[in-house]
Amino acid sequence: MIEILTSSELDRARETGALVGHILHTLKGRSAVGTNLLDIDRWTADMIAEAGAESCYVDYAPSFGRGPFGHYVCTSVNDAVLHGLPRDYALADGDLVTLDLAVSKAGIAADSAISFVVGETQPAESLALIGATERALAAGIAAAGPGARIGDISFAIGSVLGEAGYPINTDFGGHGIGSTMHQDPHIANTGRPGRGYVLRPGLLLALEPWVMVDTAALVTDTDGWTLRSATGCRTAHSEHTIAITDDGAEILTLPGQVRP
Repeated sequence: MIEILTSSELDRARETGALVGHILHTLKGRSAVGTNLLDIDRWTADMIAEAGAESCYVDYAPSFGRGPFGHYVCTSVNDAVLHGLPRDYALADGDLVTLDLAVSKAGIAADSAISFVVGETQPAESLALIGATERALAAGIAAAGPGARIGDISFAIGSVLGEAGYPINTDFGGHGIGSTMHQDPHIANTGRPGRGYVLRPGLLLALEPWVMVDTAALVTDTDGWTLRSATGCRTAHSEHTIAITDDGAEILTLPGQVRP
């Protein structure tokens, strides 16, 4: 299913997106050496409830997971990159953390992810990974607009990641979003320009470049959810929900936009 939102639905999407950006920004600010992943999950649950919103993850039970997920935010650390199930783990100095959050409010969902390093130790390899995903995300957003195609976004993302020297996995990528968290079209993190679905104003997309240092292969953790690099190398993941507008693309999940 591909949804095209009305102007009133887009206003609600902006509200949801601002909430997601605010929660992730707050969680990053609270995350430090010694912070437990289960505390991050609890803080997320509290903020979602306070906003009168709903988690997209608690009851999420896709075919690839051992569901339902049962938590409010994905917490992936170091070699974990996607669907990190919160667990009893205290963050250590130099850990690379990815937080991935999807929330629904007033019937519209938004999805975003950030990666960052906690503590005084800031490994250059980790910062390079994060920077590559952020640049790829910016390139994908710049390629999105009315009349562009999904392949144009994939090509823009993949060009940045490839030039940075990282292998690219195409099993998981971006996706449409709207009244539900995951919709068509699928947006691979590499592809050929000029191909695929033509973007239209009112379309919401979650773009999410992610990479691993030296492999494109994933392994599933014993929890049945967390996806890790097959070689144990570090990973990073950046994501925004965007709306296709008449003249380009609007980022909905930036922090600092929650309305009073």
